[in-house]
Order: sequence, then structure tokens, then C-alpha cells
Amino acid sequence: MDLVPLSTALVGLVVVPIALVLWLALGERIVRLVRTRRAQDSLRAGVWLLVPVLLGGGILLYPLVQTVIMSFLDADGAGFVGLDNYAWAFSDTVLPVLVNNLIWVVVLPIVTLVLGVLLAALAERVRYEWLVRTVMVLPMAISFTAAAVIWRLVYAYQPSGAAQTGTLNGLLNLVGLDSVAFLSDPSITTFALIAVGVWMSVGLCMLMASAAMKNLDPSTLEAAKLDGAGEVRSLLAIVVPQIAPTLGVIYTTQLIFSLKVFDIVYTMTNGAFNTDVIANRMFSELFRARDYGHASAIAVLLLVVAIPIIVINVRQFRAERS
Repeated sequence: MDLVPLSTALVGLVVVPIALVLWLALGERIVRLVRTRRAQDSLRAGVWLLVPVLLGGGILLYPLVQTVIMSFLDADGAGFVGLDNYAWAFSDTVLPVLVNNLIWVVVLPIVTLVLGVLLAALAERVRYEWLVRTVMVLPMAISFTAAAVIWRLVYAYQPSGAAQTGTLNGLLNLVGLDSVAFLSDPSITTFALIAVGVWMSVGLCMLMASAAMKNLDPSTLEAAKLDGAGEVRSLLAIVVPQIAPTLGVIYTTQLIFSLKVFDIVYTMTNGAFNTDVIANRMFSELFRARDYGHASAIAVLLLVVAIPIIVINVRQFRAERS
């Protein structure tokens, strides 16, 4: 019998909880030695946060530092190669991948944001708003991988003359249009994958936009109507400027998702037909090519690009709360 899994389970189920209880009990004793209530509250917060901070720092910082170091090493992680891996990341080999990611970054956040705001505005004007919300949020109940599998069936294509098994091509044939190779035509496949991402994300964007709209001052909309503004003008000139912080959070969130998109591409095309993206290429370099240097360089570049967006997102979220 292998004792390693058993010992690991014992450590996780017995040793770690006991150590945490002892640490908190010791920390509480130390806290009671402090006289003022304010100092006790600050010290108690430090005691409770120390372990999570150490664990989180160890889990996050160690892999980060290790990845940065390996980005300067060769494929085996043994020899120093300087900036060669980063030069490769910007070479003609990876350029089409960067272009595909740029398409995701440009198209998906804008389309998702626009659709989310429009659906939120339209839903508020019907009595069955709850039903619209429910339908739009349903895709969020499944994973991106499951959604990709579903849409592979929707996009399925058979050669001309054969019976179409894909839902979308079946509908096209039904109205007299030719079948389309959604997942094997390089000119449209990336956009077909982006459509899946929009389908998965627009419900959340709609909920966030709708929540922001419900917090608006009704008098501003009434004043706009008295001035003769129509629905579209009121939405663009009154509603959108007032919910701009929420829209900023929606946009940056979708921007980050576009940068690190992986599940949809990997499941539906695995990067074939000119659909490869950075995260999928990183996976291929790491697990197929076994090139740790290339994979680490891509990971570092993704992090560098994502950090400013995350900072902006956090600031916008704080501005919205204030």
C-alpha cells in the first residue's frame, strides 16, 4: 500500500487544522495582553490574516518568480539564453497568434458591452424582465468547455450534398442558403469562436448594467423625456454617462478574459485553421513541445499585459462603490 497519499491526506485533514487552531489560540492570548481595544482589533486582524497571506504569497509568488526565471532559460530549463525566448515570442512564428488575440481583444469586449447594455435597457421596459434575465444568465451555469462542446455541435458541417447534422447549417439549408464551414474556414472561424465567448459572457454584462441602471435617479430620465429626447438619445446621453464606471468594469473584465481565452479555442479547434491564441500556444509549448522557456516567456508577457488592465479595473470598481 502506498503511504504517500495517506500521509498527505492526514496532513491536510488533521495536522493543518490542528496547527491553525493552535496558532489562533496563541494569537488570541497575545491579543489579550494588549490593553487598548483599538490595538486589540488591529492585532487580531493581523493574527487571522497572517496564515492566509503567507499561504497565498507562497502559492502565488513562488510560481511567479520561477516562471520569470525560466523565461530566461532554454527549453530544458538548464541553460541561460537571455532574451531569446522573448525574441521568439515576437517573431513571425508567433505573430499570427498575436493577431488572433488582438481580434479577440478588440471584438469580444465591445460586442459584449454593447449587447449587455442594450439587453439591460430593453429588459427594463417589459413586464417579463425576470424571464429575460433568466434566459440570458443560463449559459453562465455551464463551463466554457461545456459551452464549446455544445457549439461544436451547433457549428457542425458536412460536405455539400450531405445531410447537415449541425443546428446552424441545418437552419441555413432550411431557408435555402448554402452550408458554412464555421470551424474550418480560416476567414470566419475566429469570429465563430468569439460568438461563443459573447454568448457565455453577455448575461453577466447585462446583469451588471441592469443593476447600475436601477440605481439611476429617475428624475434625470423624466427631464430628458420632457425635453423631447427619445429612448435612444436618453440611453446614450443620460444613462450611459451615469453608469460609465460600471461599463468600465464590464469592459476591462471582458478585456482580461479575451487576453487569456483558452477553453473555447482548445476545445473547438485546438488552434487549427488560424485560430490559435496566446494561452493555447503557451499550453502547446509547455505540454507538447516541452519547451519550458518559450511557455514561460508567453506567461510573463500575458502577466505584463494584464497587470495594467487589472489595476484600472480595481480603480474603476472602487470609484463605482464610492
